[in-house]
Amino acid sequence: MSKHFLRDIELLKKQLVDISSMVEAAIYKAASALINRNSELAAEVLAGDAEIDQKEIQVEEECLKILALHQPVAADLRFIIVVLKVNNDLERMGDLSVNIAERAAYLSTHEPLAIHLNFELMTKEVCTMVRESLDSLTKHDLPLAKRVMKNDDVVDDFNREMFVSLQDTMQKDPTTVKRAIHLLSVSRHLERIADLATNIAEDVVFMVEGELIRHRHNDYSDSE
Repeated sequence: MSKHFLRDIELLKKQLVDISSMVEAAIYKAASALINRNSELAAEVLAGDAEIDQKEIQVEEECLKILALHQPVAADLRFIIVVLKVNNDLERMGDLSVNIAERAAYLSTHEPLAIHLNFELMTKEVCTMVRESLDSLTKHDLPLAKRVMKNDDVVDDFNREMFVSLQDTMQKDPTTVKRAIHLLSVSRHLERIADLATNIAEDVVFMVEGELIRHRHNDYSDSE
């Protein structure tokens, strides 16, 4: 492996860490904007989306440059392929954070619903999944990737609970429908971010073991 190839891989890893940090911050800010009814925080998420998009382009260009100049094979090739996919997943997480921030901005100007919705715990679980999926990628940590896949079920449970509570609220009081729909959308966006973190964990398995487990990660994560 040439020193130029190693240098380019290290640069790529640094760029991936940069976009990961930006996306994690966007998710946290968007959820905080919702929980704290903070429209200014929501505006920060909206303003920062262009930077995430630009960083995604930089990571993709770096991957294509490495493929063209070094023609990696085997494990090195799998790593570049996975980074390309993860990069796209991270950009999508950024978009979902923008969607959450938009819902938060609307809800901050309307009376809150008189029900308890545990967005704080749901957000904490989602952010943990995102962080651990990326740690499993940079550290080639299969047990950590496996934990991320298992925790997807926890977020799914949160999403189902939100749906039941909000559906009941809308049925009892039709004036809550618009606000409840915005909250349902937030829950669904968080659940989708968790799905994308699970995708990253699945890609880690492919990178390390060369095995595609998409659509059957439950079987893999339950195995010893």
